[in-house]
Amino acid sequence: MHKFATIKDYYSLLKPGVMSLIVFTGIAGFIVAEGDKNIYLMSITLLAISLASGGAAALNMWYDNDIDKIMTRTKNRPLPLGKILPDDALAYGIILCIIALILIFLSSNLLSAAILLIAISFYVFIYTIWLKRRTSQNIVIGGAAGAFPPLISYVSVTNVISLEAILMFSIIFLWTPPHFWALALYRNEDYKKANIPMLPVVKGVAKTLNQIVLYSILMISSTY
Repeated sequence: MHKFATIKDYYSLLKPGVMSLIVFTGIAGFIVAEGDKNIYLMSITLLAISLASGGAAALNMWYDNDIDKIMTRTKNRPLPLGKILPDDALAYGIILCIIALILIFLSSNLLSAAILLIAISFYVFIYTIWLKRRTSQNIVIGGAAGAFPPLISYVSVTNVISLEAILMFSIIFLWTPPHFWALALYRNEDYKKANIPMLPVVKGVAKTLNQIVLYSILMISSTY
């Protein structure tokens, strides 16, 4: 039975905790970039990044509704509880992503809009739909989606992709696997129950810990 959805339910569909981290890394891109960093450009770009992050999160929850119902960590989300209909979540996510792309294209440049589109597509199609349920390397490859925000904000100012921008991307790219694997270790039984091939489920705890150490070393090395 469909239950009444509140503003809080739609807000939670955006994964606000993840969104805040995404915006934070976007700010880092502005700090590093050299050029005209006016308030209007930065505000609209960060708004676009926020909307894209939220829209992609909504699309992720729409697609993962079946497994979210199974997992203890996610079973109280609006979709599994029946507070928001799947079609509404789908439309909500698509609309937010479209608004984000229009905003950044009109306020910044085509390159930053293109990178934002790639980030959205990577998270929704490459990670959520293709990799998440198929391989233990899901977060290694799919995690690239979360590394795009500083690149987007940097390019919105400079209109070029430089070594600095690539390094920022690399740091977040290498940080993502150990972060998610730590969560996967904590929620190992949850992922087993939902039949999601996270690294601890497929390779075990020891192998996962080794990979966490390896990627942490690579991440730290990338900052020098």
